[in-house]
Amino acid sequence: MKNFLFALSLLFPLFAAADEMPPVRTVPQVNITQYMGKWFEISSFPQSFQKGCSKTTATYSLRDDGKVTVLNECIVNGKPKIAKGTAYAVDETNAKLRVSFFWPFFGDYWIVDLGRNYEYAVVGAPGRDYLWILSRTPTMSKAVYQGILQRLREQHFDLSKLVRTGAVL
Repeated sequence: MKNFLFALSLLFPLFAAADEMPPVRTVPQVNITQYMGKWFEISSFPQSFQKGCSKTTATYSLRDDGKVTVLNECIVNGKPKIAKGTAYAVDETNAKLRVSFFWPFFGDYWIVDLGRNYEYAVVGAPGRDYLWILSRTPTMSKAVYQGILQRLREQHFDLSKLVRTGAVL
């Protein structure tokens, strides 16, 4: 019992530190119409639903009811893989969305960084377990990419999990 309590006392600071981490910040406002269109994945945290994917893109289109149609595409073993879903904004900023590919299951889609001209976007989640760096073009400049990484470090994302999937020049 004494060893168990000692081990627990060593772990407690880890749990306390996680609770003290500041919440993930989103961008203050997203023009949802300007956000629509095709995005190319440059980097991401690997996810089981993207296993084996290359040349990943996401295309967003605004529906008449204000929701967003999400079309994710990639190549797996030389063949296209497509996932279609729906998203909706949870507040007036349009920076926090909920997305579903399999109703009734929804996930958080938070826009945590965005280029001034919507040339890049960074999508994460409040638990910091999802992350995608997206670009309007299949390539991203090294300077832009490094700036994004710095801002993600400031938001306490674990960049050791980040895998480059697109071209940074």
